[in-house]
This record gives sequence, structure tokens and C-alpha cells, in this order.
Amino acid sequence: MAALPPIDTERLIADRRDFHMHPELGYQEVRTAERVAQRLRELGYEVRTGVGKTGVIGVRRKDGTVERRKEQARRTRSDLPPFPRSVLLRADMDALAVTEANDLSFRSTTDGVMHACGHDGHIAVGLSVAQRLATADPPGAIKLVFQPAEEGGKGAVAVIDDGALEQPSPDAAFGMHLWSDLPTGVIAIAPGAVFASVDLLEITVTGRGGHAAMPHLAIDPVVVAAHLVTALQTVISRRRDPTHSAVLSVTAIHGGTTHNVIPDRATLLGTVRTYGGEFFDNAPTLIEEVARGVARTFGASAKVKYERLCPPTVNDGSMAALMASVAEGIVGAGNVVPDYRTMAGEDMAFFLERVPGCYAFVGCRNPAKGADHPHHSPHFNIDEDALTIAVELLSQTALRFLTSGM
Repeated sequence: MAALPPIDTERLIADRRDFHMHPELGYQEVRTAERVAQRLRELGYEVRTGVGKTGVIGVRRKDGTVERRKEQARRTRSDLPPFPRSVLLRADMDALAVTEANDLSFRSTTDGVMHACGHDGHIAVGLSVAQRLATADPPGAIKLVFQPAEEGGKGAVAVIDDGALEQPSPDAAFGMHLWSDLPTGVIAIAPGAVFASVDLLEITVTGRGGHAAMPHLAIDPVVVAAHLVTALQTVISRRRDPTHSAVLSVTAIHGGTTHNVIPDRATLLGTVRTYGGEFFDNAPTLIEEVARGVARTFGASAKVKYERLCPPTVNDGSMAALMASVAEGIVGAGNVVPDYRTMAGEDMAFFLERVPGCYAFVGCRNPAKGADHPHHSPHFNIDEDALTIAVELLSQTALRFLTSGM
């Protein structure tokens, strides 16, 4: 197996801090994309920009294009060596609409925008991996996808629709998320679903407006909404197999504008999370039944809008085993968590629906460094020691896949 060069830690950290200082929201990652593309070109990658609007793809090939070698292998003797393979590594680039509360020398310089989920680290890790793999120059093709709009913008869908899985078509896909729930030095890798589906829920209750002092002449949609918050939980507690994980959260209620007026309409917003399966399939129908039934009890009506934002992120068993083996060599077997999962969502799911692969959690929590706040918090920060672990994990995994016979 080709040897990997040492990690340029100084540049890795400098990159992360630069991206942290200049966060950009989904589909607005113009500065970020320009810097990513420039670095990939300097490293000798074929670069395509504007993928899915603001995404960047870098490809490095050896021994001719993967597609040509695949065709050659199909047409020649079966005893020839396997044709070179292609591996895809993905990093997301977008920030969040959060005002940073950290007192850092490299805090966000953009009002109301912050890298509060670790994507600044993901970009820096991706560039460091690109540098190491370019030097090692393994056989086959390396495809690095720097994706826009992971935070609810379906950026993965946008880049896939724009050809991210073509020329060459990857044989495997890998990625990782810096994860504040795990301490630095710990890596979590599991087969099967590791991130949940993300479904968005909007229920509009229509009643009849009137005077707050004469509620008998009105049909109060706010009261219906209040009952719905409780009733919807029975979808989880009484309409779902309790051995199957699921979450239903109502996160907002909007209705009315003043003290003495009963409005004619109220709206509830929420989310449903599952790991797939029967409840994933049935949830829209069950929620609509409950919403309409409760509304009808009060003489009101309910309209349900149910949107599938993202499917579960499902790791391939053999790819998870390969990545876990690499992780054990980096942090030790005792620091590789074999069954960690979250009900958060991640649009790496769209890549793994189409390509066998694995998505890992790389711990970045360190209270001594102030890196102990949850994702999406205005105080979120990462322990930068986790960056080198992430670079080792992705670069070694890609190299192992390209040079192994699996």
C-alpha cells in the first residue's frame, strides 16, 4: 500500500480558522468554493465548480480513467488484475444562521452567520486529505465532493443531480462528521442506519374567528392546536412498534395576533425522525388521521403538509467494517464505538442510497478547551486536535479501499 505523507497540521488548523471566520449559508458558499477549487487545482486535481450551484468536485486519476479501465476489464480475460476503482469522499461547506457568541481570535466576521456545526472543520479536513492522497497517488480515482447546503437545503441532491456520481462513478463513498457528543480521540462507526430520516410537518387548523369574550360563537383553532400537541404524541406511543426508534416534535405554534380576538387559523410546525421501516412508511397517514380527527372533534378542520427532507443515513456493513478497522489503527480498538447512532439527520444519506459506503462520527468534545457545547449552539466550537484524527481516518480509509481486494 502506498505510504501517506505526514499531515500538515499547521495548514489544516489555519484552513479551519479561515473558513470559520468567513462562514457562508447554503448555496451562498462562493468564497469557500473559490478557495477549495484553487487548492485542488494546485494539488493537480481535475476541478469542476458550480456543481449543484456552489459545489466543487476534484478528481485525481491514475492508470487512465476508471470508466475506460472498467470497459477494458469487461472485454478482456477474467484472469487480469482488477481494474482500478474509484472512491468518493464528501465534505459539506455551509454555515448556519446563528450569531456567534464565542470570544475567539478567529470568530465569525459575518453578522448572523456562523459555522456552528463543524463544517469549517470538514472543509479543512477534505483539503488535507486531498493533499495526502495526491502525494500517495494510489491506483484508481479519487473524487472529492465539497457539497453546499447540507443544513436543510438538499445540497447532496443538487450535486448528485448535477453529475457528482458520474465520470467516474464511485465504487464506494466515505465521510465523517466532527461530533460534539463524543470526546476527542473517540470514533463511532456502525453498520446500518446511523442518522435518522428528516421529515417536516406543517398542520394548518382552520376554525372560525370571533371575540375572545364570546368563545361559544367561534371555533378556536388555538385550542385545537393545543390538543394536537398532546394527541400527536400518541402516534409515537400507541401507533408505533416500541422497539423501533422514532421522534415526533412539535416545535412551533402560530395563531392569533392580539389579546381579545380568537383567530380563524393556527399553524403547527414540527419534525418526525425515524430509522426507516414500517413507521417511516406509515407516519404521514397516521399523523393526518390524528390531526383531522382532533380538529373534527372541535368542529374545525386540519390540513397536513408532510415533506420528506432526507432519508436515513445507512452505512454498508462491509464498508463500515473496513472503516472501523482503519479507525482502530488510529485511536485504538477501545476508542472505536461500535453502535452509536443519533436521531439527527444528515444528507450524506443521498450518497449512501446510491453507493455503498460509510459515514463516521469523529469526537471533538474537550471541555478544557471550551469545546463542549452542542451543535447549532452560538457557543459551539471544536477541539482542533480532532482534525488530524479525521484526516487520518478518511485518507487511510480511501487508500485502504483503493489498494485492497475487497
